[in-house]
Amino acid sequence: SRPILDMSYSRHFLDFQGSSIPSSMKKLVVTKLSQNFREAVTLQQDSPVPLPGDGDLLVRNRFVGINASDINYSAGRYDASVKPPFDIGFEGVGDVVALGLSASADYTVGQAVAYVKAGSFAEYTVVPARQAVPLPSVKPEFLTLMVSGATAYLSLKELGDLSEGKKVLVTAAAGGTGQFAVQLAKKAKCHVIGTCSSDEKGGFLKSIGCDHTINYKTENVESVLRKDYPEGVDVVYESVGGKMFDLALNALAIKGRLIVIGFISGYQNPTGLQPIKAELLPAKLLKKSASVRGFFLNHYLSDYKMAMQHLLKMYERGDLVCEVDFGDMSPEGKFTGLESVFRAVDYMYMGKNIGKIVVELPHSVNSKL
Repeated sequence: SRPILDMSYSRHFLDFQGSSIPSSMKKLVVTKLSQNFREAVTLQQDSPVPLPGDGDLLVRNRFVGINASDINYSAGRYDASVKPPFDIGFEGVGDVVALGLSASADYTVGQAVAYVKAGSFAEYTVVPARQAVPLPSVKPEFLTLMVSGATAYLSLKELGDLSEGKKVLVTAAAGGTGQFAVQLAKKAKCHVIGTCSSDEKGGFLKSIGCDHTINYKTENVESVLRKDYPEGVDVVYESVGGKMFDLALNALAIKGRLIVIGFISGYQNPTGLQPIKAELLPAKLLKKSASVRGFFLNHYLSDYKMAMQHLLKMYERGDLVCEVDFGDMSPEGKFTGLESVFRAVDYMYMGKNIGKIVVELPHSVNSKL
């Protein structure tokens, strides 16, 4: 370990009495573009710990979140101009262990923060202070809100037009973001239908207020919807793609809205897509005066802080369940350490998780923070 205090950058770097930060760390790096996460990503053992600039925080990550789009990122689908090697991981929760002078106006060493920024699959991440979200404590539940909760909240608020009595279908409802779509639609006094892949997930969905669960492994979703909702559903929160997209489109009511927040069924394919019956789309939308809207969180960042404040208040009041899945039921047990991110991504694509998949990053006991 080296002491933080080093006069060569002391103007930009505030010390926490007697603490020390190692000079090197582990992190995950995309070394080859591929939708196969294990092929694309390498665990580097001795990367230098980055130094925060004047307006930055150095965050020691304690929990990092797994997202379906980690695979899209490792395949280079978001920005074709970015070439490997590049850092990966979208969100983290941890402690501020060092910070720049300007950042010290709002933050202190030892403070708990969450953030959304590429490069969270690392022991330490530099985060611009203006992008950080201060937290009352370091808890994995807060991490569930950063991407998954905010996506559900902002997409339904901006595109859902929810009101009492509306029928809302949530696909992959027991997943990281589906759990929030279910709860937020219920708060708006809607009737919520959730698809899932097991009776255990169905039980979880009922516990958070879902009115009608459909296990797509044992039930025919299309025929259940046709029988129980002959007039159709008003809003679909859709993250699966492929056949589920076609089925959801067919289930729309007059003036219904289908919100696309992802299409996980295709991400592991070379193209990132599963075929849909798109040639029928104009006729189907016209026939029902229906609409399909896409939602990508990056386009709504101006509303992000407001969304986070709202969600944090809901959680602290006990109005929101933030289900975390640490992989305790996975074959090799709990997801601990950066090396387990690979297993966690596999677990997500096997559809095993209930709630948000989170990996814990343990830190050695000799740290003084």
